[in-house]
Amino acid sequence: MKVINKSKEQINGIINKSKEHCKNANESYFEHMGVALNISFSLFKASAMATIHALIPAYFQTGASKKITELYEYLKTKKRVN
Repeated sequence: MKVINKSKEQINGIINKSKEHCKNANESYFEHMGVALNISFSLFKASAMATIHALIPAYFQTGASKKITELYEYLKTKKRVN
């Protein structure tokens, strides 16, 4: 039973930290999920562009850096970075 209680405590801790994080971000859980997935897909796109550029330098010469700059500006306006 100690293991089960410890697991429940850990899960409750994660849930509480997640709720607090969403509250601090001024977003519901699903709003936060959408924002986080959007950022994740943007980073994936930048990564793909950088990979293609590494293989074929003529492609995406500034694509990845532009995408990262756009993402940084977005995060700055949302006050997610200092």
